[in-house]
Amino acid sequence: MGVGDMPELGKGGNTALGAGAVTVELSAEGEPVDLSALLVTTEGRVRSDDDLVFYNQPSAESDAVRHRAADADGPERIEVDPAALPAEVDRVVLVASCDPDDAARTFHGVKNVEVRAVQDGTEPVVFRPPALTDGERAVLLTELYRRGEAWKVRAIGQGYADGLAGLATDFGIEVAEEAAPEATELVQPTAPAEPVVAEAPSTVAPPPPRLVKPPLGKISLDKGSQVSLSLDKADRDLVVTVALEWDGGSAERRRRGADLDLYALFVPATKALRGADAPGTRVKKGHVPQGEPLRPGGAPSGPAHPTGKKRRKGAPQDVVYYRRLGSLTERPYLCLDGDSRVPGREVVRIGRPDEQGYVLLCAYSAVSNGAGSFHSFGARVVVDDGRGSTVTVPLYENTSTRYWVAIALVDFTSADGAAIHHVEAYSARMTERRPVLHPDGTVEMNAGPIEFKRH
Repeated sequence: MGVGDMPELGKGGNTALGAGAVTVELSAEGEPVDLSALLVTTEGRVRSDDDLVFYNQPSAESDAVRHRAADADGPERIEVDPAALPAEVDRVVLVASCDPDDAARTFHGVKNVEVRAVQDGTEPVVFRPPALTDGERAVLLTELYRRGEAWKVRAIGQGYADGLAGLATDFGIEVAEEAAPEATELVQPTAPAEPVVAEAPSTVAPPPPRLVKPPLGKISLDKGSQVSLSLDKADRDLVVTVALEWDGGSAERRRRGADLDLYALFVPATKALRGADAPGTRVKKGHVPQGEPLRPGGAPSGPAHPTGKKRRKGAPQDVVYYRRLGSLTERPYLCLDGDSRVPGREVVRIGRPDEQGYVLLCAYSAVSNGAGSFHSFGARVVVDDGRGSTVTVPLYENTSTRYWVAIALVDFTSADGAAIHHVEAYSARMTERRPVLHPDGTVEMNAGPIEFKRH
């Protein structure tokens, strides 16, 4: 089959690659997975621990093989320049693996895995591995391998129960994972020992690569995109800070009014459902949230939060805002710092991530502000985990005469962290009804109560 025929490989199938660099892209739905590469010799082993390329060790052989995180240019990917690889590297094996921070995570929760080998000037080579339902935590996806002076790609689809650590060990890599600190014994003082002649220091081998995920640094989300934070759910001191920031946009805009209010609608873990729709999905009137409870004995399937039309006037809402500041020391473990009535920032602090299900960050613009858009106010949400990850969620639409915008949803339902979804959904024109966050993490606009703010 020619390299321009856009082949879709079955398990075990192979096809020739053209000359030049190859980019291998990974996409999947459901639980997050990571992409890695192994540089392997003809003996089926790596030469050293440097031959593992992944998020904590992003390149090998002077960037001949390089890991790229998902960004505006594409999904998570491995870039390979076969011509730059030394002769002893016979193949580059591409691996997908579940997050090493959660040993219970398997490919049972991962759907529609697809790997694409892309080269300039040719159609991509596509492989869709079969579903993995027997507890696999890693899978050999494809391999790029030498055939004389040329290179080919082969589809593998072999699962591993031991995850990336076990798979890498089979290829000869020693992987260091997080270890609990050892207890220190008290040593009683003893009589001075005889002097010991110091030996010349030996060469210390570099530590093996670690599988602990690094912080994200500072990133900004594209419209409709998402990103995952790695959080220690057992850390009782961990606080995620969410700020609504706005500068008014212009002097004229500030003169006319630019008072925005941050609302944090939330579903606690005890009420959260894992539904069929992705968290942050906008749903229509009449949506009935269904799914498995996040916690055993938690909320049953079905509507736990009726829509605004069915709500009893004055019924309590799961929301933190300027009239209900919340608390960090007791439930709901969300707290608004206060109400800013001029351009600046309002901050909600989220504690106890193990107690959270979904948190929807919304902004309200009072009627007295006039007909300007949230974009004209310079509004955005900034999420900071306090551990080196800062995620900005901007607004992209110039939508006027809308008084509500659902900006971002933070999904705490994964065992090892939280996913931040760019939502940017606006209320209907000239309506003051608050959005509704359903127990399955979906969002319904124009369905909540009406509450006017008076200065």
